[in-house]
Amino acid sequence: MPNPSAKDAGNAAGTVAGSVAILGRPNVGKSTLLNRIVGEKLAIVTPKPQTTRNRLAGVYNHERGQIVFVDTPGVHGARGGLNRFMVAEALAVIPDIEAALLVVDASQDRPGEPEDALLRGLADAGRPVILAINKVDTVKSKPTLLPLLEGWARRPELRAVVPISAKRGTNVDRLLGELWPLLPEGPPLYGPDMLTDRTERFLAAELIREQLFLALRQEVPYALAVVIEDWEDRPAGDVVISATIIVERDSQRAIVLGKGGAMIRQVGTTARGAISDLVQRPAHLKLHVKVDPGWTTSPEALARYGYSPS
Repeated sequence: MPNPSAKDAGNAAGTVAGSVAILGRPNVGKSTLLNRIVGEKLAIVTPKPQTTRNRLAGVYNHERGQIVFVDTPGVHGARGGLNRFMVAEALAVIPDIEAALLVVDASQDRPGEPEDALLRGLADAGRPVILAINKVDTVKSKPTLLPLLEGWARRPELRAVVPISAKRGTNVDRLLGELWPLLPEGPPLYGPDMLTDRTERFLAAELIREQLFLALRQEVPYALAVVIEDWEDRPAGDVVISATIIVERDSQRAIVLGKGGAMIRQVGTTARGAISDLVQRPAHLKLHVKVDPGWTTSPEALARYGYSPS
């Protein structure tokens, strides 16, 4: 997708370029951090864990060079087919990056198996790691952060430990400063007008899914997918989009529709506004709901809805 506010990254001697994965367990703020760095909303964000399902690259241009940040799904104990795909998406990025940002929540008092597994994988691949301790703005007693910082700083796998608030932007510039020395010298990987490697269709489907995650409760959001069926750019300058929401059971379909269609109208209204902002022109959205029993555990269905291994 083009970047509407692109700055020329240039090809000046001494500039660097490389890919940096944003890794961590679910709901630590990886997508919020990506959006903060690139200055645009690329990755969807909700309070629910496991919102991110696919890798998504965001391009950051600077006079020092270009960094392609890769947002990844949270690493967790995956059981079902969809969850295993999400974890595989995160781990598969390691061979293709120059460095990694490991993100943890400031309320997490010690590393757990997700962090240990990621650090082992990154060390085996010889990839340098910067740790971002996120959500420091939510910690009421700041002195309690010191033992956490000291504990992480003792980990030999880490090049630096930076406390940040992705939501507020606190210390994000400092975090970027730690990354530049880890990247090789070279020309930009993407042209200066590129913001992401994903298409508008993909991002629009994600915005619809975001509104469903925000509107629905309990297990329903985790059992749905969104597929863009048709995309018509009209001569008048607007776009007409037809999308299908996939669920596993009739009862979930009824919840998505809502009484008298109220829920799907609400989702359609908010998603339409978000998509219009994304594509910078009026968008019209037609939503349909389809039941595909057991799709989250079927390899064929997962592939059909965009969740096959890259």
